[in-house]
Amino acid sequence: MLNVKIDTKEKFTVITPQDAHLPAIMTDELTQMLLGCLQKDIPHVIVNMQAVQSVDIPVAKAIAKTQQQFYENNCSFVVCNLTKEVEAVFNNADILDTMNVTPSESEAWDIVQMEEIERELLGD
Repeated sequence: MLNVKIDTKEKFTVITPQDAHLPAIMTDELTQMLLGCLQKDIPHVIVNMQAVQSVDIPVAKAIAKTQQQFYENNCSFVVCNLTKEVEAVFNNADILDTMNVTPSESEAWDIVQMEEIERELLGD
């Protein structure tokens, strides 16, 4: 079972996996949990990977694909605090460049807030 900490803020939800390793067997559970956030009143998500030391490639690809689905639905999805090992998995899978990744959670907050302003400006 996936062990995560969920912190609901005013404008977004921070999801922090607590496991040091995210194995391929967790891919579906993680994807369903993240996509479930699209149904919430505040659908924007920050995935804080600070505790994660390693991920299997299917998990990395699922996170990247889920991020695309958020943007297709006009919602923010930012990944932050990747360790060098986890970043290498995303990079080796050729998906890091397609993702919205920040070094810290506070920078992820800034991106979500900037994207919200962009959506308001473009939406009106």
